[in-house]
Parts: sequence; C-alpha cells; structure tokens
Amino acid sequence: MSEYKDKFLDSALETKALKFGSFTLKSGRQSPYFFNMGQFSTGKSLDQLCNGYAHAIIASGIKFDVLFGPAYKGIPLAAVTVTKLFQLGGEEYANIGYSFNRKEKKDHGEGGSIVGSPMKGKRVIIIDDVMTAGTAINEAFGIINEEKGKSVGCVIALDRQETTKDSNKSATKAVSEKYNVPVLSIVSFDDIVEKLKDKLTPEQLQAISDYRRKYVPS
Repeated sequence: MSEYKDKFLDSALETKALKFGSFTLKSGRQSPYFFNMGQFSTGKSLDQLCNGYAHAIIASGIKFDVLFGPAYKGIPLAAVTVTKLFQLGGEEYANIGYSFNRKEKKDHGEGGSIVGSPMKGKRVIIIDDVMTAGTAINEAFGIINEEKGKSVGCVIALDRQETTKDSNKSATKAVSEKYNVPVLSIVSFDDIVEKLKDKLTPEQLQAISDYRRKYVPS
C-alpha cells in the first residue's frame, strides 16, 4: 500500500472518521463500517486528508486547470488540496485554480453562482468525500457544463466499491461510464480491509466479508 494511503487511514482511525460496528446508511443498507468526513475538522487532520487527495491526483497524471469543490463540503477540500498540490508537485501545479458554487446566486459584488477560478474553457476535476450515483454528483457535472468547463475527472476520499441500488455496477464505475471521466480515490474498501485485517476481531472480519459478498462486485 502506498505511504499516502497508509497515512490517510491512520488519520481516519485517529480522528474516528472510520469506525467499525453496525451502521444504517442513507441507502438503508446495514454496513459493518462507517466513514464520516466531518471528523477531519482540525488543521492537522485536514492537512492529512488533503495530502491524500493531492497524492491521488498527482499519481493519476491527469492534466487539469481547476479543482471544483461543490458546496458546502467541497469548499475546504478544494482550497486546501490546491495548496498541497503546489507543495508536493511544485511549479507544475502552481497555477491550478480552485472554485466552488454558491447555493444561492448573488446579483451584486462578484455576482453569479461560482466563486474562485473561472471554469470556462478549463479542464476541471471535481473533489468530494464519497460518491453515490445520485443527484449531488450529477449537479456538480451540470454546474461545470453550465460554466462551459470540461470535466476531466473526479477525486474522492473513499471508494466504497459497492453497487448502486438500481444496478450491479459500483457508484464510481457508473459515474465514470456516464460522464466518461476517471474517478480517483485516496483509498478503497479493499485498502481498508488490507490495512486492518490483522487488527479487527473475527466477528468484524466476518461482517465485512458478508458485506463484500452481498454488495461489492467481484
């Protein structure tokens, strides 16, 4: 496992962003683990989180101009990650812009619904926490299209790798195919299992195995 993945998972455990037990997800599924990005709420933890995002983007080799963070959760992620990109990648990433959307359009001052770097004619990566094939990600692609930008990828913290409710594809695969862009992640469900297989109880491992068999495409 890459060092940045390992450090991210250490931080997720330290902040209790990643927890094991029995959790009911928004989808109604009973999950043996839960990932809560809201726990990355200190300078140290946010730095470690965005370090992971930056490493994942650099490792992908995708060429882009703007990092777009959908409001509200995506705003600090985009802002901190562009600084990490510059710190890690140097001049190649020095002029990467970031932007985010307002929930309500403003008709004075800057005006419009976008704050930060303009996306018109630019290659844009979307940054978010996790992914479902639902309305939020569709709205993000829609905003970029409205701004006449070109979507070239998405980056998320965790790829749960599980199927959507209405297909046998994972949410990341469904989105990737729908918009014809790569979906990057800092870590995946498989990475979590690999790192923690020697630290979890037999009961936890069994619950994870059952969940994988039921919801994660092979």
